[in-house]
Amino acid sequence: MYERYLITGATGFLGRAVINELLIQNKSAQIYALVQKDDPFIRKLPYDVSVVFGDLCNDESLKRFFAHSGPNTCVIHCAGIVSVASNPHYRIYTVNTGGTINILRYCEEAKVRKLVYVSSVHAIPEKPRGVVITEDTSISPKLVCGHYAKTKAIATDLVYESSRRRLDASIVFPSGIIGPGDFGKGSMTSMLLSFLSGRLPVALQGGYDFVDVRDVACGIVDCANKGLPGEGYILSGHYVTIREILDIVKKERRLGYKTVYLSERMARFIAPRYEKHCVKHGLPLFFTPYAVSVLNSNGVFSHKKASELWGYEPRPIEDSVRDMLCWMHAYKDALL
Repeated sequence: MYERYLITGATGFLGRAVINELLIQNKSAQIYALVQKDDPFIRKLPYDVSVVFGDLCNDESLKRFFAHSGPNTCVIHCAGIVSVASNPHYRIYTVNTGGTINILRYCEEAKVRKLVYVSSVHAIPEKPRGVVITEDTSISPKLVCGHYAKTKAIATDLVYESSRRRLDASIVFPSGIIGPGDFGKGSMTSMLLSFLSGRLPVALQGGYDFVDVRDVACGIVDCANKGLPGEGYILSGHYVTIREILDIVKKERRLGYKTVYLSERMARFIAPRYEKHCVKHGLPLFFTPYAVSVLNSNGVFSHKKASELWGYEPRPIEDSVRDMLCWMHAYKDALL
């Protein structure tokens, strides 16, 4: 355990779950959160978290942030932009890659005791179908597809490089994160909200590995305590199809919706047009060419390494979806 934790991305879906887990496991620790002044979710942070206003890409901000570090400090770098857009804003590189470069520099200068970087399984090159994907592989933006995956691959490689110098840094690779608490309405949450409101007559075939945000948060805290320097750990859950997820929703809510599931070929034809429509009208993006590609890729990942080292064990997908539905019902007014 550490005396102090410096958390980036603290108000995000995962960041808030990490803070909650820290408060459970290490109640005496001081927690500092780097938060932008206009962040709409700042009020959702626990009262005993110290807020430092700033930006990953602003040097003065990071000076103030790291002024709170001490000899027994752990930095958990959760901040990042997640996007399934075909042409995301250039800021995805500025934040995901440039922001990580800044964090590494300040971690080294402050001589923090530990850094846990939250990467993504998208940074890991895909293997042929039937082959389980593990951490034992080369990381390079040239080996992955999509802007989000490339930014995470670049940043991950930089963290590995820094760990080879003198920084005690470990990396976690979460798969598709789901669960309660996603006030930012990411891809899966947006899809389920549309489905529950009857505005999702068609869905995609295929599936992916989805993991509960609470299990990822627990894995991150355990990685901070037990993760080895220069090592990466996949924090995956269970491979499940979109049809299976929606069937759980139908069963739990007793819905009689009939859903048409598009073939991969049809989805690839429609996705570019649907994405343009969503961009034009400011609608949530969850049906894009990149999303279609992901849902038809090899999504089988092994979390054996984390399980053997600290007992990581993700909960059943049914529990995650049920808890999501309960949370959505409780906060339905805030999610409109």
